[in-house]
Amino acid sequence: MKKIIVMLFIASFSIAYSQNQKLIASKINYVAIDTDQFLGYDQFGYYYTIKNNVFSKIKDNKSLEYKNISLGKITKVDLLNPLKIVLFYENFNTVILLDNQLNETQKINFSENTIPIVATATGIASQNQLWVYNSLNQQIGLYDYLKNDYKTISTSFPENIKYYQSDFNVFYWIDEKNNWFSCDVFGKTTKKGEISDFDLIEIINDNQFIISKDSILIIEDIRKNLKFEIEILEKTFKKSYYKDQILSIFTSEGITNYKIIIP
Repeated sequence: MKKIIVMLFIASFSIAYSQNQKLIASKINYVAIDTDQFLGYDQFGYYYTIKNNVFSKIKDNKSLEYKNISLGKITKVDLLNPLKIVLFYENFNTVILLDNQLNETQKINFSENTIPIVATATGIASQNQLWVYNSLNQQIGLYDYLKNDYKTISTSFPENIKYYQSDFNVFYWIDEKNNWFSCDVFGKTTKKGEISDFDLIEIINDNQFIISKDSILIIEDIRKNLKFEIEILEKTFKKSYYKDQILSIFTSEGITNYKIIIP
């Protein structure tokens, strides 16, 4: 009888624990938008999108655009600093810097650098620098776009980059074996851990990330060893974007914004 009671207790605890792993998102609003890609938004309420390879900044009825047909497809956009937006055109080994009015302020062709660079990852870093992953030597470097000076800061790593993301001080990447690494501006490289297979991913900070697999959103905290499934209304979506406790879900019809509080 005691064994049955203990088993029932364990079962009820497991059910309760499982239920506690749900993170409910509260819908805030819906924004109808016609675009191919939703990139994110800034603190001023502007949404950033790409449609037909045209980069746009949109708020209410106001829209700004930038396009550069000669450089081909936009590979990556860094919105970390809305006053200095980074557009990466991988096929032409080129980065374009834009101001907040989407005026081109600088064009950087890495093929013209004295040190051979074939960039496959870029992002804005601190002190007038860009993160650059140079596929020629499989190393991370920093490019000073005012001095046109490049320096390698990391050792080489064998696996190709599957996903990358950066902030001013840290370059994060996930390799093809789903290992998560970070490299700071001094070149210190750290293995953060292994990540489950994913369709989409967004790194929130040094310990947390949101992944999507088969349209199920999961937030994980590797430091606390916690994992939560985020409950949203959408059954399928193209992208999720998290910033300042707002989770944006992008579908072919538009963007739904949710309020979530991450434990």
